[in-house]
Amino acid sequence: MHKPSLTPAQRERGIYRVTLLGSLVNLVLLVGKFAAGLLGHSAAMLADAVHSLSDFITDVVVLFFVRLSDKPCDEDHDFGHGKYETLATAIIGLMLGVVGLGIFYDGAQSVWRWLAGDVLPRPGSIALYAAAASIVLKEGLYHYTAAQARSLGSKAMLANAWHHRSDALSSIGTLVGIGGAIVLGESWRVLDPLAAIVVSILIIRVAVQIFIPCMEELLEKSLPRDDEDFIIRTIEEQPGASEPHNLRTRHIGNYCAIDVHFRMDGRTSLYDAHLATREIEDRLRQRFGPRTFINTHVEPLKHPTQTTAQQPSEAPNQA
Repeated sequence: MHKPSLTPAQRERGIYRVTLLGSLVNLVLLVGKFAAGLLGHSAAMLADAVHSLSDFITDVVVLFFVRLSDKPCDEDHDFGHGKYETLATAIIGLMLGVVGLGIFYDGAQSVWRWLAGDVLPRPGSIALYAAAASIVLKEGLYHYTAAQARSLGSKAMLANAWHHRSDALSSIGTLVGIGGAIVLGESWRVLDPLAAIVVSILIIRVAVQIFIPCMEELLEKSLPRDDEDFIIRTIEEQPGASEPHNLRTRHIGNYCAIDVHFRMDGRTSLYDAHLATREIEDRLRQRFGPRTFINTHVEPLKHPTQTTAQQPSEAPNQA
């Protein structure tokens, strides 16, 4: 994801602005879908309304955790509070999964009743109109939120954007199911709950795609291989530096942490070693962001005239 050159305050204001807009849209859709589902006797629309409720709750989660994640380092959090945003993203994914399973269960129950001979209620046209309005609003909200999330460098907001899109996909399935149940007659009213089941599978798939990366980050998974290769190349390309080793990387919310050792000639002055280290760290921050945590450790190369016992790093302590 793009690493923004914004201050924490600017980033927070941007995230709040976009998320508040999404919250307003979700609130309107939430009320409208529940009303349309009840008045139109549509199980698919009521399931869609529950999905919109989860969207609204998600917005609240993002607003709460982003403020925590942008707090600076303190005595209790030496690496900042970035993982609060990761936790928020994981909660969003988990909520999506729970909503998807709930929609699947309700749809399966309706299909079972239909197979047992029950006549399912005919959905009303109001539910059809509500589904169409939801598709337009939520797809537009997805594109706007995703673009702003990439600009602001917020994974939680990007996950929230996909939550908007999953709601648009949900409404497409709802539209097809309700339309088929209305147009094709009593024998096809099962299309309404079948649409809910198809939508639930889409929602669960998105939930897994959001949740798993967050758990990997919380469990300290390393940065991707391409990023680690870039770190190695950066050190090897620095004049005087060589043999990078003991590389350890991880995400901390929207930021990264890098711990690496490398070698320089043991006769290099402390000042020159410091300058080389600063140049390496500057290049790494250009790629990973200005708030990247970098810990470098310089070790001396063995000089050709030295024996193993004479290496500076292995010299015995003097009393």
